[in-house]
Amino acid sequence: MSALVFAVPSKGRLMEQTAEFLANAGLKLRKVGHDRGYRGEIEDFAGVDVAFVSASEIVAELNRGHAHLGVTGEDLVRENIANAAERVTFLRPLGFGRADVIVAVPKCWIDVNEVADIASAAAAFRRQHGRPFRVATKYVNLARRFFSSRGLADYRIVESLGATEGTPAAGTADIIVDITTTGATLAANGLKVLEDGIILHSEANLVASKTAAWPEETKKTCERLLARLGISAFAA
Repeated sequence: MSALVFAVPSKGRLMEQTAEFLANAGLKLRKVGHDRGYRGEIEDFAGVDVAFVSASEIVAELNRGHAHLGVTGEDLVRENIANAAERVTFLRPLGFGRADVIVAVPKCWIDVNEVADIASAAAAFRRQHGRPFRVATKYVNLARRFFSSRGLADYRIVESLGATEGTPAAGTADIIVDITTTGATLAANGLKVLEDGIILHSEANLVASKTAAWPEETKKTCERLLARLGISAFAA
């Protein structure tokens, strides 16, 4: 039997919300074996092999074709798969896991309100400080693509895996590209979002892999599952 591999978040609020989304369609997730294991199934729904993995690993599994379907954030897909449209299909935004990927600068930069203002100030900043603007982010690819589209080239990426919003105050960066939901953390760290600084409105999505093997039996299982979720079938 060619099982449909369905990758879902392994922990936290995203896992709970995914389980709730499926339960609303009468689909109950259940782990197989040990409670802390990473394999599961959907009760009374044959042909689906559920994999409990992290949201970022779900993107990798979809990209490699090791999973047929997955629930993960659009921001993670866009960041980690450059040619996303060729590798995956976004089937449906799910209404949870919402966050904006944004560009923010210190509030004290009163003359900087748009990305163009950064580009205009880049040469003067380099002359004064002997270096380009430093941009702290874990969204390296999204940041580069966004700045390139806005004509900003004179900057240096500082990869951040921790509290990105604290880097300007710590003196390790000048600008940040990060995610925010309410903006409260940005404000607490003396930062403001640029007027044109929203890179992406992200949320959790049900995503299908275009690189996975789709034998006929697996396609039929997928069609049955999507029908239960009220989603039209897609061309694999």
